[in-house]
Amino acid sequence: MTPITTAMVLAAGLGTRMRPLTDTRPKPLVEVDGRALIDHVLDRLADAGIERAVVNLHHHADMMERHLAERVRAGRTRPAIVLSDERDALLETGGGIVRALPLLGDAPFLSINADTIWVEGIRPNLPSLIDGFDPERMDALLLCAATATSIGYDGRGDFLMDGESRLIPRRERLVAPFVYAGAAVLSPKLFEGAPEGRFSLTRLFHRAAEEGRLFGLRLEGIWMHVGTPEAIAEAEEAIRRSVD
Repeated sequence: MTPITTAMVLAAGLGTRMRPLTDTRPKPLVEVDGRALIDHVLDRLADAGIERAVVNLHHHADMMERHLAERVRAGRTRPAIVLSDERDALLETGGGIVRALPLLGDAPFLSINADTIWVEGIRPNLPSLIDGFDPERMDALLLCAATATSIGYDGRGDFLMDGESRLIPRRERLVAPFVYAGAAVLSPKLFEGAPEGRFSLTRLFHRAAEEGRLFGLRLEGIWMHVGTPEAIAEAEEAIRRSVD
């Protein structure tokens, strides 16, 4: 398969649970361990060999645009940043990618939430995700963290995983052992017949699961769900422990 060198960085969300911090900035510019969340993500992409990143903008879009331009002036050359402007509409994750498809091309690409963060294990997760994607069998390969060991996460999980790493969405009122960690390799085929306008990427994940084409890769290391201001300190403590 042709190497994956393009990524979609989902940075347009409102970050309502992170208020009051997100009243004055987009959530990806909230700092953890002294750096904006999106800078952690862009560094991960560069380390994984991603050459070009499409970043969507909506909430405090001007602030995000300035931040990215400042990083380029400060010397960031990889990945090259391309903006997908969503100032006119909040499209959610699925709608945001559909709008950006002309910028992403017709090959599989990496999708990553601009606010996702983790402590790596023995092998970096994004290269493993890229290497594990098989377009013959998969429309999507999701990085999945164990709910029991994730920091700051108190939900019911998203998926079960079978012996062949296929994902089964959690049924209502049940508990699942894996949560989507905010990074995936996606095929453009996943978006065939997708609706226009605002919708969640989860809708397409469930359709792919029904067709047996949704797979998961277990995250190595510790995933941190920085969903509220109180979770920042917990994430920073986990990062400090990882380097002690």
